[in-house]
Amino acid sequence: MKLIKPTAEFFVYDGKPINEAINRTTHMSIAAHQDDIEIMAYDGILQCFNDPKQWFFGVVVTNGSGSARDGEYKNYTDEEMIQIRKLEQKKAAFIGEFGALALLDHPSSEVKNPQNDEIVDELLKLLNAAKPKILYTHNLADKHDTHIGVVTKTIQAVRKMAPEDRPKKVYGCEVWRDLDWMVDEDKVRFDVSGHPNIAASLVEVFDSQIIGGKRYDLATMGRRLANATYSESHFVDKATAVSLAMDLTPLILDDRLDMKSFISDQIEKFKKDVEKRVEKML
Repeated sequence: MKLIKPTAEFFVYDGKPINEAINRTTHMSIAAHQDDIEIMAYDGILQCFNDPKQWFFGVVVTNGSGSARDGEYKNYTDEEMIQIRKLEQKKAAFIGEFGALALLDHPSSEVKNPQNDEIVDELLKLLNAAKPKILYTHNLADKHDTHIGVVTKTIQAVRKMAPEDRPKKVYGCEVWRDLDWMVDEDKVRFDVSGHPNIAASLVEVFDSQIIGGKRYDLATMGRRLANATYSESHFVDKATAVSLAMDLTPLILDDRLDMKSFISDQIEKFKKDVEKRVEKML
C-alpha cells in the first residue's frame, strides 16, 4: 500500500505482511500526533489487547516536528524530533500490541489546510483497507487546530466510503479539552480501568514529551481518575479510570449533517443545562 509521503511508513509488531495486518482490524484510531492515540483511544487498545479476534490499527497523521521540547531534548532539531517520536510511537505500538501502525508523516500545516484533499483520500484508502467496526478520533470541541484538522478530514474520508463499509461507531475523544462539560445523556463513557500497567506504559514511553517538559503521563491518568470519580454525584465509583468521548456516528449516518452545526448543538445543550440548574434555585 503506497502512502503519500516518501518518509511515511507502516509498523507491524508481530511481523505480519502489512495488507494482512490491516485487514484484521476491528478497532481503529486516526490521531494527529504521536501519543494522541494512547491518550484518547485506550479503550480500543484495551478491547483488542491479548484478544486474537480483535485488532487495533493506529494511524498518526502528522510528523510531530513542532512538539514542545526542553531538558535533554531542548536542542534537538525538528528532523531529530521527528525520528525520536516515530521510534517512541513504534515502542507504544509494540507495548499495546497494535495490529498495525501507520505513520503518515504530514506537516501540521498541511493537515490544517481545508483545501488539502490528498490527506482525505489517503485516510479513505486506509479506512477501506481496514473497514473498522469502531473508529476513534479527536472531538470537534478540541482546542488544538491540528486535532480539528484531523477529525474533519476523518469524517470527510468516512463519508466517501460505501455506506455498508463504514464503521458502526465513530467516537471523538478527549485530548486538548476534556468532555466533562457535555450533558450526561450525550457523554460516551469508556471504562478503561483494565491493565493499568499497560495504560501507564503506553503514555510513559513518550520520553521526549514527558522529560521534554509535558507531563502527559500524570495528566492522562489523573483525568481518567477524575472522570471516574466525578461522573456520578450520588453513587460510589464503578471504575478507577474512565475516558469520555463524543458520539460522532450521526455525522457518518447522514452526510448532510453539518459538522459546525453538530458541535454547536452540543454546546447549546450544555448552555441550556447550566441555565436550567441555576434557574431552579432562583
